[in-house]
Amino acid sequence: MEGLVSFQAVPSVSRIPKFSFLRSLDLRRGGNSLSFASSSLPSLSSSSSFSFSIRAQQMESKDGSATVAAVSESETEPNDLKIKEWEVGMFHNEVAASQGIRIRRRPPTGPPLHYVGPFEFRLQNEGNTPRNILEEIIWNKDVEVSQLKERKPLGALKKALENAPPARDFVGALKAAYLRTGLPGLIAEVKKASPSRGVIRENFDPVEIARAYEKGGAACLSVLADEKYFQGSFENIEAIRNAGVKCPLLCKEFIIDAWQIYYARTKGADAILLIAAVLPDLDIKYMAKICKLLGLAALVEVHDEREMDRVLEIEGIELIGINNRNLETFEVDTSNTKRLLEGKRGELIRERGITVVGESGLFTPDDIAYVQEAGVKAVLVGESIVKQEDPGKGIAQLFGKDISL
Repeated sequence: MEGLVSFQAVPSVSRIPKFSFLRSLDLRRGGNSLSFASSSLPSLSSSSSFSFSIRAQQMESKDGSATVAAVSESETEPNDLKIKEWEVGMFHNEVAASQGIRIRRRPPTGPPLHYVGPFEFRLQNEGNTPRNILEEIIWNKDVEVSQLKERKPLGALKKALENAPPARDFVGALKAAYLRTGLPGLIAEVKKASPSRGVIRENFDPVEIARAYEKGGAACLSVLADEKYFQGSFENIEAIRNAGVKCPLLCKEFIIDAWQIYYARTKGADAILLIAAVLPDLDIKYMAKICKLLGLAALVEVHDEREMDRVLEIEGIELIGINNRNLETFEVDTSNTKRLLEGKRGELIRERGITVVGESGLFTPDDIAYVQEAGVKAVLVGESIVKQEDPGKGIAQLFGKDISL
């Protein structure tokens, strides 16, 4: 069949008992697609010493069909960790797509530059181009986190946790603010810039802004950690915490690896953002458990009905954020909050006592009243208050009253 290539690879029996492929490697020139799966993957237990790689290179014959030349190497790179990274890298996008996740973790047509693993494909086509800004951010984050992990291994982070300040009750602070004011508890965002708006605040002092928010009645703070796209940093979290600001801090970052959670905790974070548009169910469950282990709250963010339904299937979720911004197009629709809290979903959220946070598109007292009526008991707001000369006064304008009393 023209354009279809299939092969089997069987490593040495002495190295691993069985390894067989269920489907073929499908290389079609028109669609630039790549599909690959295994019926029996090797065991990756700590006792395993398995290492196997195939380097496949796409070549084009005279009639235009694709061929693959494969060479096996059973004795190179005897490193279980790299095998696990390959397994995640090759299958993550397929698992994610089955759950309705459209954001790909990394380019699907080949590994990142300098990638080493049991299979190495180097295919060049337009599939390597991010389809939207969120996907671009995630691909950049994948490379960034890999580099950070090399410089600061997880073992070092766990040791640094001994000197980290104690975690504070993020969810409790939001509930207390709601009971005190009768209005949604405010998570005020310390944000300098965004991909959609560019620089929001030129005169940016994270500690000064955090103190103004606290004085203005904010229950918690959200601090941007992404540097490339939002001009934030983990150091801003650390600086605010060390300055004595009492509001619990949310690390606003694109989390794709548990390492980032540990790193945020060492910097003084009290809560972590987990984005359902990026993370498959198993990742959310795993990372939420790590958060509980470290005493952190997990704010799980959803954008549509399918993501909400996925998150509601996960036990132990206490905090759900509904983002009114489409992270692919960046368009904002505040009615999204109301839509996701109607009917059975809203009933289930109330039964479980889940705190819902309204996010994006909130600029006026009417906006706050609209999402509160829909069922939210907290809001996360950045742009409309951080751009004010006095962010504290910006909070009063947002709610239509002074909520610091």
